[in-house]
Amino acid sequence: MGNKLSVLAGDFLLSRACVALASLKNTEVVSLLAKVVEHLVTGETMQMTTTSDQRYSMEHYMQKTYYKTASLISNSCKAIAILAGQTAEVAMLAFDYRKNVGLAFQLIDDVLDFTGTSASLGKGSLSDICHGIVTAPMLFAMEEFPQLRAIVDEGFENPKNIDLALEYLGKSRGIQRTRELAVKHANLAAAAIDSLPQNDDEEVKKSRRALIDLTHRVITRTK
Repeated sequence: MGNKLSVLAGDFLLSRACVALASLKNTEVVSLLAKVVEHLVTGETMQMTTTSDQRYSMEHYMQKTYYKTASLISNSCKAIAILAGQTAEVAMLAFDYRKNVGLAFQLIDDVLDFTGTSASLGKGSLSDICHGIVTAPMLFAMEEFPQLRAIVDEGFENPKNIDLALEYLGKSRGIQRTRELAVKHANLAAAAIDSLPQNDDEEVKKSRRALIDLTHRVITRTK
């Protein structure tokens, strides 16, 4: 249908979502979801306008990842807890759970962009690196091999640069350290569920086990 009509359709869907949100008549939840829209735009802007130093900053990368990937679902989970009449502490645990699951998911996504389902380096889609997007595995690899930065700066229109970058990545612990960071966030998510108030209802226990199981699925997925 073309870009213009597609963007207008997206605007329409967003406006309908805002109408539904307003009908809840809960100002705290409206504020939370308005913040999500701000974060989504901020995350995209960060990616498009990043400076050279920011491009190679893990802190900047994780902040951008939160805005683009984790904010929507984490704030939505917090909103659900608020609408259910839960305490502020429980609402924050819901937020922490989904924030960390979201970050873990994105970090594994970064790994799979290089490894794919074959689990052998360089067999993934390489979509991020081909678009000049520097993700966690490369950032970690640069800490071990600073010379990799010059290759990334040069760009990847030349296939030889892709091969060189993958060679450095293969010699580094970039993939391993990214997985370790994903596991750390998955464990933080599971800890948030374990910190919820005790409840002996079997259905509640079953649901909590499922949420913890999700943290394992996120870090063991292959696609």
